[in-house]
Amino acid sequence: MAKQVIKVPDLGGADQVDVIEIAVAVGDTVAEEDALIVVEGDKASMDVPAPVAGKILSISVKEGDKVSEGDVIGEMETDAGDDAGSDASEEPAPAPAAEQAPAPAAEEAPAPAAAAGVEKEEEIVVPDLGGAESVDVIEISVSAGDEIEEGDALIVVEGDKASMDVPSAATGTIVSISVKEGDKVSTGDVIGVIKTRSGGDSGGGGASAAPAPAAAAPAPVPAPTSEAEAPQEAPKRDPHVERDHTPSAEVYAGPAVRKLGRELGVTLNKVKPTGPRGRVTKDDLHAYIKEQVKKAESGAAAGIGGNIGIAPMPEIDFSQFGPVRVEPMSKIHKLTAANMVRNSLTVPHVTQFDDADITDLEDFRKAMKAEAEKRGVKITPVPFLLKAAAAALREVPSFNVSLHNDGEHIVKKDYVHIGMAVDTPKGLVVPVIRDVDKKGLYELAEEATAMAVAARDGKLKPRDMQGACFTISSLGAIGGTGFTPIVNAPEVGILGVSKLAIRPEWNGSEFVPRKMLPLALSYDHRAVNGGDAGRFLTYLAGVLADVRKLLL
Repeated sequence: MAKQVIKVPDLGGADQVDVIEIAVAVGDTVAEEDALIVVEGDKASMDVPAPVAGKILSISVKEGDKVSEGDVIGEMETDAGDDAGSDASEEPAPAPAAEQAPAPAAEEAPAPAAAAGVEKEEEIVVPDLGGAESVDVIEISVSAGDEIEEGDALIVVEGDKASMDVPSAATGTIVSISVKEGDKVSTGDVIGVIKTRSGGDSGGGGASAAPAPAAAAPAPVPAPTSEAEAPQEAPKRDPHVERDHTPSAEVYAGPAVRKLGRELGVTLNKVKPTGPRGRVTKDDLHAYIKEQVKKAESGAAAGIGGNIGIAPMPEIDFSQFGPVRVEPMSKIHKLTAANMVRNSLTVPHVTQFDDADITDLEDFRKAMKAEAEKRGVKITPVPFLLKAAAAALREVPSFNVSLHNDGEHIVKKDYVHIGMAVDTPKGLVVPVIRDVDKKGLYELAEEATAMAVAARDGKLKPRDMQGACFTISSLGAIGGTGFTPIVNAPEVGILGVSKLAIRPEWNGSEFVPRKMLPLALSYDHRAVNGGDAGRFLTYLAGVLADVRKLLL
């Protein structure tokens, strides 16, 4: 028997990774490749395996420690091997001689031992898609045998809102790609296999003395077989499954799952794990979310139906009344429905109405038409609405806020980004125009047109629809004299714009035809009071009536 220092192997370039689990205890008998500890870096979690079969003598790290390649994490007792036994039998007394006898033969063995982690095949899985599911594969960027770097595009996918590259999480050689153009994939799906190189560092000269017995270990595997049944106790570490009531930080899950959980606001200890040793996977998280959405849709989710007494919708067989067709809702439609239910039931809405006299604005806009065409842009009322809303947000900053999720603070924003609701064949989407207060009418007209086209073509990226301070929803020429828009939380206000109407207005001496634009301002009464809302809408209508005020 010989003692061997256990060191952290090559981590594929990662440094200072967190120890998130100790998988063995002193006295445990382990087989080669059994997990000793589990570490987690920025991109993935991985097991640190036993380099050889043996008995754990000590573990010198604990959960929460940070380790790097080459760090000592413990010590184990290994069998020197049958090969050493024959040489050592001539000099049974000095144990060190027995350890050194096989050293010359095993001198080169550390390289293969290290090489065990040098090259391995790994499944390529689809990373977090920002909530998208069953997206279309529209391009295969690599083929079997290609050498790629970390971050290189593997495939290109397209969802209802955007297209995006799926990058490689590692450097290596593509072994196979198991999807083709036209397939649908979701977060966590396997799309191929990559052979990665861990950088098998043969410079383990300093470590060669200790790993020498490890290199000889494959031959004497039968030696510890006398205790071969003992390693079967390793699965007893499954108590991860019993961690259901611990904080998320202590739940067994990889960084990508933790990140997705944070983005979705899900405490991981509520999610039932199905992965190895009780690991929470993205599939587990998605299954949990689907379950909650299903409850929400039935009116039974906490805070929506269950806690405020709303009974679930009854199940009705509509075919008994006549012919019907049942068609699936689009992803955008389902997402919009869920958000509207949440916002309408959790935000205390108030809506105020006013009409803006935009007669002069329309005259000015039409006068600019020829010049705008020379610039290659089309001036519609939209850039004027964006500019007026931005000015109102600066004038009445109580609208340019969000409620902090702790319920005790208000987040005041020093930027002005405005969402613009766009009706598309697949549903309503809201691209965001950034820094509206800093842009001119031509620039806003060009950007609004580009965003609307991208929205209708399904080419918006997730970032294009994030970060708005306020939203404008314009029915334009669609029709209607007014409506009450639902606040798009975490924003606290939304402006509904209806169809322009020519009405007689009294000017003090007579009635004259004026172009009146109906406006409806909905706001979150938790953050905005009625006085501020009145000032906001009055100021906005005044700016639209006389765009010269934007110069003040």
